[in-house]
Amino acid sequence: MRFSIFHALGAPGQLGDYHRLMREAREYAVAAEQAGFWSAWYTEHHFGHEGQELTPNPVLMGADIAARTERLRIGQAASIVTFWHPLRLAEDLALLDQLSGGRVEIGVGRGLYGREAVNLNPAADPRDQEQNRALFEETLEVMRKAWSGEFFEHHGRFFDFPAPGVRWDHPLSPASPEFVRDGEIEKLKVVPQPYQRPHPPLWQVVDSPRSIESSARQGIQGIFWLPPVSALKERFALYRRTASEAAGRPYAPGEGLALVRDVYVADTMEQARAEFEHALMQTYRWVTHWRGLSNLMEAGEELGPQHELSFDFLDDRNLLVGTPEHVAGKIEQLRDEVGLEHLMLWTTHPGLPHKHAMRSLELFSEHVLPRFSGEGDRP
Repeated sequence: MRFSIFHALGAPGQLGDYHRLMREAREYAVAAEQAGFWSAWYTEHHFGHEGQELTPNPVLMGADIAARTERLRIGQAASIVTFWHPLRLAEDLALLDQLSGGRVEIGVGRGLYGREAVNLNPAADPRDQEQNRALFEETLEVMRKAWSGEFFEHHGRFFDFPAPGVRWDHPLSPASPEFVRDGEIEKLKVVPQPYQRPHPPLWQVVDSPRSIESSARQGIQGIFWLPPVSALKERFALYRRTASEAAGRPYAPGEGLALVRDVYVADTMEQARAEFEHALMQTYRWVTHWRGLSNLMEAGEELGPQHELSFDFLDDRNLLVGTPEHVAGKIEQLRDEVGLEHLMLWTTHPGLPHKHAMRSLELFSEHVLPRFSGEGDRP
């Protein structure tokens, strides 16, 4: 199995000490690399004056972490591509891949919050899901063309590259039919190209059947978070069937998929809950305000008035919180029941003291990781 860290920076009520959060994030990532973790993943959120979600640029965050590590792979969970100009994002990710020596894993998302979308790109407004999806798909199409290493053009619903009517006449760049026609620029080439060819691996944060099938058909790996094991089985199976059909070969259970789980390890069950509960529940109260509790239902279970958000409600469904033995047992269940190959640990919930996050990482590294050492990773 592969183990990674998922890091959502936050500090409710402490925005004036952002530099401390950066320092702590760096320390956490370096410790993860030293312990043998595979990768680190950073979120993208905007306008978070509440202190819950404070990383507006996971690409820039990844550049900082890449400069301080040597082996740790750098991912975004996710870059919200509908908020970006596709050529700028393609360039930035290619540059990050070059800077890191080919350590980038590209995570993409469509965007959830209207407050972010309407102020960064109104066309991405999630209240119009069909337009949001169309923008997402076209943005990815442009980015893939940009990473091809070839001169390209794109003329779609949202983007028109190159812009028409720009003439080209420069003695150090002689007009060539590769990119000029009748004295006007007809095609572009993006520089630099990614270090990894044809481009770094692609991942998408997915949940709905439509998103799962779409990503699997395009060869994009999937990232899940909330569902309990019984509901994950259905989602993993759908991805596996679709990816196998698209690739013309059988996919193994869990191949191409990663799971984010809320993880906290302490010496006793009671200590783990006491130290983690407040920060964890702040995150869930924040997120479920928009998402609701439906993604936390077991397979076949209907959401009803009896369901109320609490630590006990979450514990049996999707938490990995407790002693090393307890957490390892939960991971073994995920491995055995859904074929999980890649687990992302989310410990750094906003408001959790840094010393607690570091101690949990230490206990996980010393007592849980060795249980799974030697299990082969699929490249």
